[in-house]
Amino acid sequence: MGGPPVNVKYIIIARFEVDGIAEKSDIIGAIFGQTEGLLGDELDLRELQKVGKLGRIDVDYDVKGGKTYGTIVVPTNLDKPEVALIAASLEIIDKVGPNSAKIEVKEIKDAREEKRKKILERAKEILIKWKESRNIDSEQLVQELIESYKSAQVVKYGPEQLDAGPDIDSSNEIIVVEGRADVVNMLKHGYRNVIALNGSKVPQTIVNLSKNKKVTLFVDGDRAGDLIIKEVINVAKVDYIARAPFGKEVEELSGKEIANALADKIPINDYLQKVKVEKKIEKAQLINDLVRSVIGTMEAIILDDNYNIIDRFPLKDIIERLTKIEKASTLILDGIITQRVLDISTEKGINNIYGYKIGNITSIPPSINVYLFDEQGMITKYEVRT
Repeated sequence: MGGPPVNVKYIIIARFEVDGIAEKSDIIGAIFGQTEGLLGDELDLRELQKVGKLGRIDVDYDVKGGKTYGTIVVPTNLDKPEVALIAASLEIIDKVGPNSAKIEVKEIKDAREEKRKKILERAKEILIKWKESRNIDSEQLVQELIESYKSAQVVKYGPEQLDAGPDIDSSNEIIVVEGRADVVNMLKHGYRNVIALNGSKVPQTIVNLSKNKKVTLFVDGDRAGDLIIKEVINVAKVDYIARAPFGKEVEELSGKEIANALADKIPINDYLQKVKVEKKIEKAQLINDLVRSVIGTMEAIILDDNYNIIDRFPLKDIIERLTKIEKASTLILDGIITQRVLDISTEKGINNIYGYKIGNITSIPPSINVYLFDEQGMITKYEVRT
């Protein structure tokens, strides 16, 4: 009688003797027939087989001198108490067909223990063959492991106990990274002259080292990396800037990615020039966007030195709002630039004014640049001064 496959935990092994000639089907029929209802529905053998709790019952037998002898094997994945009940129920069977019978449980095997033994024996065979094929020298392996550990060991450097590689003092060039994880990854790939900032504030140790060594600042490829560059170059001498690929951190780079990033490092002067150009482009784009945003609105915008919006208001309130502003840098208005607007802007330190049209003015202060824009947002500098 079959059922779903069983993940066997235990195997019941019982010996039987029948006073007469019996076949396998007779033995199994007696087992199911005489145990039915004996232990309740939950431990009924047929139901247990249906739900995969009991495997296929196997019978091995022989006939001698008019009697039948053999072994019954019952696989199951029930727990120990339930297995014990099933085993005990087999021993109550006293007839097979018309003949008297006797069943005695000899052993309950733990199938998992048997599997573990097989796994262990097979593992030993694999290990022996592996060792023979690779000619493994255990002492050599241990020595290589020790040397590898020493070479990759992170040290603590300076009064701030910064995470670093072992070659900071002996190297003429150092690589400054953001944190400990970056140091660990760099050491893993053979860079021993590396040291971490270990925080947002630049340690004095880094400042001191930068006075006598060439410094490559190696940062993550994100916005935080830009901020760290700005912070470090303000207080320490940096010779080169290296960046991880966009969106990646130094701690997760492969050896090839690290090598490529360091090969692409740029001198600090080139970096500063690049940043300066980028800022001009960003500023121009920002002004263009703001000019387009006021076209047709009859509004005005005032910006601070960092081109952040201080105020945005209806154009009719421009004199009142300008008077209240303490300091600004740029004024954008969807209307006419008048002499009054120019005079108050000069008092407030405004250097740039963008307008739709220029009115009847007597003079433009030398400190102010005037720009005009059309309905499409095209901007031109107003050059005529009267």
